[in-house]
Amino acid sequence: MPLWRALIALAVISASLAIALTQSARLGLDLRGGTQIVLETKDASDTDTKADAESTDRALEVLRRRVDALGVAEPTLSRSGERRIIVELPGVQDPREAAEVIGRTARLTVHPVTGTVAADPEDGTRVLRAPDGEGGFLKLGDAALGGDGVRDAAAVLDQQGMAGWTVALEFRKDATAAWADLTGEAACAPQGAPERRVAIVLDDRIVSAPGMNPDVACGTGITGGDTRITGGFSQEEAQDLAALVKGGALPVPVDVVEQRTVGATLGADAIEASTRAALIGLALTALFIVVVYRLLGALATIALALYGLISYAALVALGATLTLPGLAGFVLAIGMAVDANVLVFERAREEYLGSRTKAPTTLDTSVARGFGKAWSAVVDSNVTTLLAAGLLFFFATGPVKGFGVTLSIGVLASMVSALVVTRVLAEFALRRAAVRGRPGLTGITTTGRVRAWLARRDPRLVRHRRRWLGVSSLLVVVAVAGILVRGLDFGVEFTGGRMVEYSTARTVDVDTARSAVADAGFPRAVVQESGDGGIAVRTGDLSDDEQQAVKESLERHGGTATVERDEMIGPSLGDELRTKALIALGIAVLAQLLYLSVRFRWTFAAAAVSAMVHDVLVVVGLFAWLGKPVDSVFLAALLTVIGYSVNDTVVVFDRVREARRRDPRTSLERTADKAVVQTLPRTVNTGAGALFVLAALAVLGGDSLADFSLALIAGVLIGMASTVFTAVPMAVALEGRAPARPAGRGPLPRDGAGGPLEARRARRADTGAVV
Repeated sequence: MPLWRALIALAVISASLAIALTQSARLGLDLRGGTQIVLETKDASDTDTKADAESTDRALEVLRRRVDALGVAEPTLSRSGERRIIVELPGVQDPREAAEVIGRTARLTVHPVTGTVAADPEDGTRVLRAPDGEGGFLKLGDAALGGDGVRDAAAVLDQQGMAGWTVALEFRKDATAAWADLTGEAACAPQGAPERRVAIVLDDRIVSAPGMNPDVACGTGITGGDTRITGGFSQEEAQDLAALVKGGALPVPVDVVEQRTVGATLGADAIEASTRAALIGLALTALFIVVVYRLLGALATIALALYGLISYAALVALGATLTLPGLAGFVLAIGMAVDANVLVFERAREEYLGSRTKAPTTLDTSVARGFGKAWSAVVDSNVTTLLAAGLLFFFATGPVKGFGVTLSIGVLASMVSALVVTRVLAEFALRRAAVRGRPGLTGITTTGRVRAWLARRDPRLVRHRRRWLGVSSLLVVVAVAGILVRGLDFGVEFTGGRMVEYSTARTVDVDTARSAVADAGFPRAVVQESGDGGIAVRTGDLSDDEQQAVKESLERHGGTATVERDEMIGPSLGDELRTKALIALGIAVLAQLLYLSVRFRWTFAAAAVSAMVHDVLVVVGLFAWLGKPVDSVFLAALLTVIGYSVNDTVVVFDRVREARRRDPRTSLERTADKAVVQTLPRTVNTGAGALFVLAALAVLGGDSLADFSLALIAGVLIGMASTVFTAVPMAVALEGRAPARPAGRGPLPRDGAGGPLEARRARRADTGAVV
């Protein structure tokens, strides 16, 4: 057992344990509540922009970017009425400071300095107080560029120049020339002249007025397209300023009109039920793995527990906000992290059983070979998932961006857990004399039931590929018909709705209030404590009669109820978030297609992506036919299905690639059949591990996770089936139409994948997948 591997595992586990014991997780609005800030937009006198619904929506998107940049993950923002914006921030340490920062106009402009004066003149000349504390005023020319020309802004500690915390600005391409012209003109002024300075102004205050260094050429200026704002900032001030500049200027000013605390959107009963379901599901998964793989399964269970520790510590260290869907996805990731372990154990089982007809192989050698041969499948399947997660983080916003962070952490932690921690434990155990003397304890010395049944049946699934592709096409048609005929029931997060706040004569517990609102016919309404004992109800379309029914239901528990606030609210997941999410998904699909084309062939890549699209459409269509809500929870489930689908398919394709390298003479059809048979035990065991968790969440997790679990159960089952009956048959069909071109030869005659002519040509050249 290499010492370096053990040291890496020990270091990662120790660091994770230290973080988990010393830092607390930040809980989301649904689990702990937070701060609600109500902002009201005003007319902008300097730009003649009216504070209407359109400008308020634009301001909301700027605020969303601003809040994300401040490190407050999973916020909720929605327009209320025509001119108000409701911002809910989970886990904010200083609500007043947050309100001050997000409410600033943040209009950034850069001006040439035309001179100085001792006092503010009365002739209308534009002057602002100098930022260097000398008490004078700088006369400014017209703005040369604005904040919309800034591509990026970041807080940077200047250790070389000893300037402390600064804000680094990177200009867009079109603003780079303006910056060079501005600084080039300033550099032509004599040394020490005020005209040698440029002023960076934020909300009518000069935050920095740097002078040109002697090395800046007159007429040329600074051509790099970047600069730094200095001003004796603290770290927090620099980070806040960078967040304001990067988020952009508000199109209209806003005032903070109200600030209050709000309770969790989910009750203690729902959280307790979800926790209980997660523990039961994980226990069943662990028991299943131990039964199937015995000693190695028990070691994998320990590694999975450590995986949970590593993932949790990483989330805490990054300051990620944990919501109930996020926690459910986190628990599911533990169930799915079984996959890498199962891949290794199945390969180790093949190596050991294959040694019966070859030279004898020891247990530790079989396991070492299992890790070696499973490496490419683990890497390829996880890289495709990481591509999607990374692009979701960089291109999306809001909860989609947060999902990208969580998914990336889960994938990386699972690889560390399986390829490092599990291997260290397995190698240590297999070197013990007690294990060597009882090889049956390891679980890899016997053929599993699934593998034995497949060996007896020897199914030829790919032979009927037209039939399977026909069934897959029919499922897609039914799903699309459901979307077109029934439509999608978008939740209040996508459509907006109505928010009514009640006060009651007697204090009503929030769980009791949720039951009362559900009894009135709104089980999916968001109910939470608001302010000092109030109850806020947020739902979709709500007529006056229905609002009265909710009021009467609350009065049965709390006496006379009074409506304190009744407002129409806009969607909290706005058009920009949806647009960016779709763009991110599109780019992620293209990136996966490109990666798989390089690692395999375009035919395999197209088949894998087509199967993923098939899975997504079927799950969405299922929700359309069942009339289930499409909300942020469903969105998280759908993103998980995308990652799971590609992961499952790549594992099979990896086996096909390996077999074609080893024996290019065998027809692709037969090779694909064998690959499916060889990987099906892994598919079944991995799927079972995830389904145990999901079934427990669906049955015991309550209404809050029922739809989430349903979407993922459907996604896992459909993903398992589409790998075998859609992706593999399609890859074989595409290879038959466009077979690989051997080096230095013309195209293969198209007599179908696996035809006699292809087999004869394969004897002379390797037509396997490109690596």
